[in-house]
Amino acid sequence: MDTIADRWAMLAPGVKAYGPDDGVKRPAVLLYHGCGGLRPHLPLYADAAVKAGWRAFVVDSFAPRGWTREFGLAFVCTGVMLQGSQRAGDVLATAWGVSQRPDVDTASLALAGWSHGSWSIMDLMTMPLTNRGEAGLSDPDPAILAKLKGLFLAYPYGGYPALTRSHDWIRTPRTYAIIARGDHITAASQAARLYERARLSGAQVEVWTVDASHAFDEPTAAPPMRYDAALAADAADRFRRFLEGLNATRPAS
Repeated sequence: MDTIADRWAMLAPGVKAYGPDDGVKRPAVLLYHGCGGLRPHLPLYADAAVKAGWRAFVVDSFAPRGWTREFGLAFVCTGVMLQGSQRAGDVLATAWGVSQRPDVDTASLALAGWSHGSWSIMDLMTMPLTNRGEAGLSDPDPAILAKLKGLFLAYPYGGYPALTRSHDWIRTPRTYAIIARGDHITAASQAARLYERARLSGAQVEVWTVDASHAFDEPTAAPPMRYDAALAADAADRFRRFLEGLNATRPAS
């Protein structure tokens, strides 16, 4: 079982930073891909985050493990390996690792996920992180998420065994959520129930429901998923504005 430091050491080569190379402490948002691996739309969201004044870190959970996209489709998308409760350890470890950087404002942290990435983040929100083995880590630490300001969650997986189906959120940061009405992986009604549970747990959740498919913002999406360039641009702009809103609530430095 990995320690947080060990998991970070493994994942760090797959983390790409976006933002000015100036050493200035800025808020940080970490971006987590879906079960098909890192796709070309996440760097576009990272660029939107930089425009909002944030540092962005795109986290590749596959390449550091030696996994290809084909491997992910065969084993992660089918739930055989790296389910959300396990990948939650990637989220916690990378949040810890990025927070060690001198150019990151540790008082302002946000997490963003797409599909499997959203599932992993949402599972993490339900975990006390006080017991050995949570999130697949030997030393989980809730203090890492003490300054968590916001979540951006796009078309999450919400079927079995997603924890938010049956567990309340322990952490309730401000959340911007996207539901795709044509989602063939998690029905829009099921996604709405996940977000409602988060809201009842105390999170401020804003939901944007779009007439689109799962992964509508991914240019390389394959049927039955359908790329929609206009909605993709809208989603990236909403991401930017969400982060700008979180900036407005930051404590004065």
